[in-house]
Amino acid sequence: MTFPLASDSLAFNRRRFLRYSSLALGAGVLAACASGTQDTVSTDAAPSTPSGELDKVTFGTSWFAQAEHGGFYQAVATGIYKEHGLDVTISMGGPQVNGNQLLMAGAQDFKMGYAIDAINSIQEGVPKVTVAAIFQKDPQALMAHPDVGINAFEDLKGKTILMSTSAHTTFWPFLKAKYGLSDDQMGVYTFNVGPFVADKNIVQQGYITSEPFAIEKEGGFEPVVLLMADHGYPNYTTTIETRREIMEGNPDLVQRFVDASIKGWYSYLENPAPGNELIQKDNPEMSDEQLAFGLAKLKEYGIILSGDAEKMGIGAMTDERWENIFTTMADLGTFDPSVDYKQAYSLDFVNQGPEAYQT
Repeated sequence: MTFPLASDSLAFNRRRFLRYSSLALGAGVLAACASGTQDTVSTDAAPSTPSGELDKVTFGTSWFAQAEHGGFYQAVATGIYKEHGLDVTISMGGPQVNGNQLLMAGAQDFKMGYAIDAINSIQEGVPKVTVAAIFQKDPQALMAHPDVGINAFEDLKGKTILMSTSAHTTFWPFLKAKYGLSDDQMGVYTFNVGPFVADKNIVQQGYITSEPFAIEKEGGFEPVVLLMADHGYPNYTTTIETRREIMEGNPDLVQRFVDASIKGWYSYLENPAPGNELIQKDNPEMSDEQLAFGLAKLKEYGIILSGDAEKMGIGAMTDERWENIFTTMADLGTFDPSVDYKQAYSLDFVNQGPEAYQT
């Protein structure tokens, strides 16, 4: 992999050039570490392009393999990527994996992201761009114990809320402003539900597709789930991001990857078995029960097929939604109001309608 130069529209200053040049020098080390500690799966390389060769692509996920990544694994398992001339390797993320560094250093060609980080990257001068949004709703939620008087966000005042570091610049400013919460309520979430299960007075963050399952297993009760996306939190998640250099220099590659990924998601929602087999190959700790729970919640809450995606197809994005994300978070101080947030995304590769993605 080689480190890309930024486009003319997003020139680096000397400090940023040096910062990302150092990432380039470490790309081989990062890639080796990622492949050495994370399992990966890839398509079987077979001729399907006019040249008789597949384009090799590496896609980085945001966490260990799970149902929330199912459509991408499905596109590998069922040969959809191969039909689009792609030999795709899926590289798992995790708590020690910095996807932005891997993308910008050239160790990945596409990665999973979310809209708030994409805009923040533009604010920081990082030339990456979002080309599709698989999750129309952010699955991030807060969870409370049943029968303790917490049934709505308005009931959270004075409660300790366990959150990850990233929450401090994503959903926490939104919740704090909207519901009058305070920073002294913040606790640290270490991705272990044990502290929450043991203390009825604690609230914690979590994906609706994951933590409720773990809580039921460990605590024997079903938590109260408060989904932020149903209360005005506008973030796109499980987006597809790439470097601006790739988008501008090889739009056909981007289009084929986006189309195949979206088709993979339609296929996964219909019959997840092929994708699940590869998910469990990458992540043997992922049980059939957990996978079924995750997929059921994706469907129940309309995480993928809701809003614009119903008419425009999975992966849909709109200028209006991006403007809402930006203005909502800029009003809360997360973004500088002068940031050209439109550099964070492109609508050129999505919104073709559901019929365009039928396999």
